[in-house]
Amino acid sequence: MDALHLPVLLEETMDLLAVSASGLWVDGTVGLGGHAREILRRSAPDGRLLGVDRDAQALAVARERLAGEEARVRLVQADYRAIPALLGGEAPRGVLLDLGVSSLQLDRAERGFSFKQDGPLDMRMDQGQGPTAADLVNRLPERELADLIFRFGEERASRRVARGIVWARERAPFRTTGELAACVRRSLAGPRGRHGIDPATRTFQALRIAVNDEFSALEAFLRVLPDCLAPRGRVAILTFHSGEDRRVKKSFQSAERRGSYSEVAREVLRATAEELRANPRSRSAKLRWARRSTMDAEV
Repeated sequence: MDALHLPVLLEETMDLLAVSASGLWVDGTVGLGGHAREILRRSAPDGRLLGVDRDAQALAVARERLAGEEARVRLVQADYRAIPALLGGEAPRGVLLDLGVSSLQLDRAERGFSFKQDGPLDMRMDQGQGPTAADLVNRLPERELADLIFRFGEERASRRVARGIVWARERAPFRTTGELAACVRRSLAGPRGRHGIDPATRTFQALRIAVNDEFSALEAFLRVLPDCLAPRGRVAILTFHSGEDRRVKKSFQSAERRGSYSEVAREVLRATAEELRANPRSRSAKLRWARRSTMDAEV
């Protein structure tokens, strides 16, 4: 299996979801289908899967990878906030969210997610909707841009970055990832930041989150998630950003206090040294899980 198709924390996720035969399972960020394929294998012969993703290109890859399982799979292009409506009243035994950007998105320059290859400054997971990253950096007032970069990218020098972007766009609008990355590096005065991380990383992360409205989507789904699950059903969520992890942790703890979850993760799970060697992109992954209570489900 090549790096394009390496699902993060696969065994740990399947074990925490307790995937077994029969029932409905949901992969709310099906991506390239790596986790979905293992869910189908473990839930055979009659387990079913609802796979949801905003990215049409990723869904096309997933459809190819899951070929032969059409009778047990339903793939839908949608935001995972649409899952409650897509369930049609049926309660799944398990729900998975993998909030990482897919290898397909990162490795294709034309998608504009990465500065490692120069491409159009897009970053939309659903390329048929919403403003692009170029729209944001070329139109937002300096203060709003700085706030966005600080809030979503946790970039402490966000005001300096925003000032540099505004200065540059007055001379020519940003069109490519390379142009923006170079501007951020100039603003932060160096090709490398702490720990060898490219100075543009946090700004690109912030723009991706803003373009795709990721935090609002996550918060909205977390609020309704307990009501979607079957009694004793489980949810596992993989995050790759501290802001995502904080939201998941707080939501799980709040739902536990209300009695909606009978058990939640006390600590995150991370990739092993062996997985890190095989798949460096798993470095920032954090896995949390929760189990639906029976008492709340009966109220």
